[in-house]
Amino acid sequence: MKNPLRIGTRGSPLALAQAFEVRDRLAAAHPALAADGAIEIVVLSTKGDRILDRPLAEIGGKGLFTEEIEAGLLDGSLDIAVHSMKDMPTALPEGLVIPCLLPREDVRDAVLMRPDLGVDPGAMQRDGVLAALPAGARIGTSSLRRAAQIRAARPDLAIVGFRGNVQTRMRKLEAGEADATLLARAGLNRLDLAVGVDLAPEALLPAVAQGAIGVECRDGDAETQRLLAAIHCPLTGDRVAAERAMLARLDGSCRTPIAGLALAEADTLWLRGLVAREDGSGVWRAEARGPRSDAVALGEQVAAALLQQCGDA
Repeated sequence: MKNPLRIGTRGSPLALAQAFEVRDRLAAAHPALAADGAIEIVVLSTKGDRILDRPLAEIGGKGLFTEEIEAGLLDGSLDIAVHSMKDMPTALPEGLVIPCLLPREDVRDAVLMRPDLGVDPGAMQRDGVLAALPAGARIGTSSLRRAAQIRAARPDLAIVGFRGNVQTRMRKLEAGEADATLLARAGLNRLDLAVGVDLAPEALLPAVAQGAIGVECRDGDAETQRLLAAIHCPLTGDRVAAERAMLARLDGSCRTPIAGLALAEADTLWLRGLVAREDGSGVWRAEARGPRSDAVALGEQVAAALLQQCGDA
């Protein structure tokens, strides 16, 4: 067994919380890894963390959060890397695999609002959060997926560019740079932040693999893969496989508003997918059910249905 086992991660509070969860699960599954110094957390800064003044689509997309960490895996300075799966490109560098996904957290988005916005709780309960927001409210988000769905539902709302980690976006909201913002409930839960109002997937379909933590390692590292097998969640693996297969077939990236969610019903997966124009003027949806054992084929089926609907749009 490697000593120490080196875990690569970004340095935000949320990324560290995810790395600590992987560390703790590994230590619980393998007593030798519970010893002092048996696991080392290695923090790396990625380009996506350093460049915060431009949307991801303008500076290279999802790989901006993984390139430096994956380089550490490939050169042997890291043994595993912990990622938010919604940040992961569908194609991994040659020689790397993601054999382990932790049990999935809440998949929903949450809306955080300025206290003085004056949203009626009764209206939120009756009509939903988005419908209850006042006309012209400024919504802070850098997500094309969130922005497109909000524009489709409420074209009167103004979208304001918002990037940074959870704490940074909450500070921007407090400073009045927007009236409301959206954050993944999974991240808020992992940081023990009981804030915001949740949006049902029917109101805002989440990002592909939202709420899932993936653990990446070298393809030929059998010992590390053996350690990770003990903490892998097969159900999360099947759900994420369906969603990412859909995304891959759509050639999805941060440049395209795409959403997807697979839910399990016994041994069946129910996958919903969405593609939209950035301005919200077109939104296409498709869904299908299939056996968990055919998760990838299900994702490709839903992607094909979406492509048939939207064509070159």
